[in-house]
Amino acid sequence: MRTEMPIGVLVRFTPGVDLLEEFTRVKEMNLTSCQLSVWDLSVYTDAYAKSLKAAVKKTGITVSGLWAGWSGPKEWNFTAGPETLGIVPVAYRAMRLKELEDASDFAEKAGITDIITHLGFLPENPNGGEFYPIVAAVRDLANKYKKKNQRLLLETGQETPVTMLRLIQATGCDNIGINLDTANLILYGKANPVDALDVFGPYVWNTHCKDGLFPTCGDKLGVEVPLGKGKANIKEVVKKLAKLDYPGPLTIEREIRGEEQIRDIVMARDLLLSIMAKLKK
Repeated sequence: MRTEMPIGVLVRFTPGVDLLEEFTRVKEMNLTSCQLSVWDLSVYTDAYAKSLKAAVKKTGITVSGLWAGWSGPKEWNFTAGPETLGIVPVAYRAMRLKELEDASDFAEKAGITDIITHLGFLPENPNGGEFYPIVAAVRDLANKYKKKNQRLLLETGQETPVTMLRLIQATGCDNIGINLDTANLILYGKANPVDALDVFGPYVWNTHCKDGLFPTCGDKLGVEVPLGKGKANIKEVVKKLAKLDYPGPLTIEREIRGEEQIRDIVMARDLLLSIMAKLKK
């Protein structure tokens, strides 16, 4: 059982950002790793790749993954979400697959091996004609990643755990895993993260340690809250990850900004450290 896991945080990677400053801030919070979250694809440049590697070398912070967003419309709800998010909508699929290849090219230059993204609202029915074209697209993308010794991690939330498992198994690729967002499964009303690990636990290679409440409206997602204040049951999640010998970090995400975000990240760090300390006893 793995009782020690590095703790990291999600860092927004935007044009003009000083990566050395950001990584120094991560280090000052006594965190050792981060994921870089990209939504403005103009950061995929040689200059940023060079500065990223320099910031890693100077601070010792590990970049555990590149969270690769995509362009075009995106609405995080149950009404327009299925038609706008990820590669599921046919109208945006080719464009976004190309953007995920661009993310791979940048990651290779920056020395990052894991690229993470949302695929969108995966169809539950494998026989409806929509599922297998998505499988083929993901397989092709993963095979391109594999040529660069990279892995594709799919973030949880917009699909049931068994649907994500089905897609991964249907691709037949050994470099596709899961970024377990412990809140998204709840925010989308799809599952709870503790039981979800019974379904796809061995495929979890990175995390977003986040918390939330189930939806109370048929159109809107549930509400994100500080870690430990919602329904994620992070203590049991970490215990189950330990039993699974989970190989990655505990990456904290808090989807607000400002001083409250910093306070909540520090509180989440202390909570995770407390949970792991108890695992050792």
